[in-house]
Amino acid sequence: MTDNTKQRLAKNTLFLYARMLFSMAVSLYTSRVVLNALGVSDYGIYNVVGGVLALFGFFNSSMSVASQRFLSFDLGTKNQAQLNKTFNVTLNIHIGIALLVFIVAETAGLWLVKDQLDLPADRMEAALFVYHFSIVSSMISITQTPFSALIIAHERMNIFAVVSIAEASLKLVAVYLLQLSPFDKLKTYSVLLLLITLFISTVYKLYCVKKLDESKFRLVLDKTLHRRILSFSGWNLFGNIAGVAKGQGTNVLLNIFFGTILNAAYGIMMQVQNAVNLFVNNFQMAVNPLITKSYATGDLVGMKKLVFHSAKICYFVVFMLICPIIYSVDFILGWWLNQSVPYAAGFTTLTLINLLIESISRPLITAAMATGNIKLYQIVLGSILFLNLPLSYLAFKWFSLPTLFLHIAIALSLVILGLRLLFLVKLIHLDLLKFAKQVFIPIAGVSALSVGVMYVIRTAGFTADSFIEFVTISTLLCTVNVASILLLGLKKTERIMIWNLLNKKIKKKQALNITH
Repeated sequence: MTDNTKQRLAKNTLFLYARMLFSMAVSLYTSRVVLNALGVSDYGIYNVVGGVLALFGFFNSSMSVASQRFLSFDLGTKNQAQLNKTFNVTLNIHIGIALLVFIVAETAGLWLVKDQLDLPADRMEAALFVYHFSIVSSMISITQTPFSALIIAHERMNIFAVVSIAEASLKLVAVYLLQLSPFDKLKTYSVLLLLITLFISTVYKLYCVKKLDESKFRLVLDKTLHRRILSFSGWNLFGNIAGVAKGQGTNVLLNIFFGTILNAAYGIMMQVQNAVNLFVNNFQMAVNPLITKSYATGDLVGMKKLVFHSAKICYFVVFMLICPIIYSVDFILGWWLNQSVPYAAGFTTLTLINLLIESISRPLITAAMATGNIKLYQIVLGSILFLNLPLSYLAFKWFSLPTLFLHIAIALSLVILGLRLLFLVKLIHLDLLKFAKQVFIPIAGVSALSVGVMYVIRTAGFTADSFIEFVTISTLLCTVNVASILLLGLKKTERIMIWNLLNKKIKKKQALNITH
């Protein structure tokens, strides 16, 4: 990576982390308030009804990745005319997807909610109200996708961060209004979220129209470009169907086999997972356009360096976060939620372990998408990912143990990680031995040392039974993790680079203090 690339990556990462810290704090706070305001059963209803709609989200997910890939690619080649054509084609396709989601959701989805889900009879009317409002919200978000993808492709992470902070602030207002509302709180919450979605979508669109010339709408009838993007998203669709089946499909299965209480536990699990995901997503969001642009300009050496570096950093970021959470999960959930939700602790622990494995795959996915040669890649990996749903169904049917779907997810994530690496050997000539040396060996050393320390602490009888004990144990674990990452996880050149960056920041701060 050039010095300019490193500086751009660092600046964008800082913007995204500022956004992340605020958004995460708001998300965790609002989850607690909403759970207490709605109650465990209604909270479960909200999650499972939203999960049904998310089942059809694979249409948008596949095109979202395609939009990001093609827009970043055109920016890398500096072809402004082509960039405008690509944006308008993706916008037209997303409008079509929004209409398709509406049709499918109001037919097959409505049948699933009314006739298949295990919902309390006295709350069916409220559940249907939430479902219809969620459909409208989803359609608005789908048509927003090309605009937010364009902002990310331009690496305008400051704008992305500001809008995200505004969205989180509005959710705080929504939670406050929810507590004051004299109306049905489940219905009120769905209306407030729809209004927030509409406002944020409008802000993204107005910014792009005013600041990014290529977002100007014009009718594009380029059949070749339509075919290229739809072909890419078509094969990507296969993988996204599998991802939705794994995520929301199992949520529906939990409802069918165990009821809405387990959907509440699943919702809590997803809140924790999303909070941790925010950290790694911010770094990955900053590096993704760079990986795609490196491929577009033919810089495979620079591209592979980015992939190796980001795979290791993604793992370390997630590992640093989940160690204190897993060690003190019962205390954290009890303190956060102020009530007990069955299976929430078990779900949370296992999903964080799975997230740790998946963190290594994130830059590998971006690298594969950048090549555009994803047909066989998606067929093979999508098929294995889809196994989560039938295997979870069989596990629930034969053993009646809710946590089994996460054990299955962990095993399949390991298989998929290995296959992704093998595909990248063919797609970008990735050196497996070099990847093992620069990524797997460092993370194995860090993980072994830190897990060993956690085992010793646990064996000695130290548990988080109070906030002070939680802070003490978490500080100890973070100190051990930082030390192990610096000593075992990073190369000498990486340690020197970090030291130089810190030293530069300190000197800059001292200079500002002298000036003032």
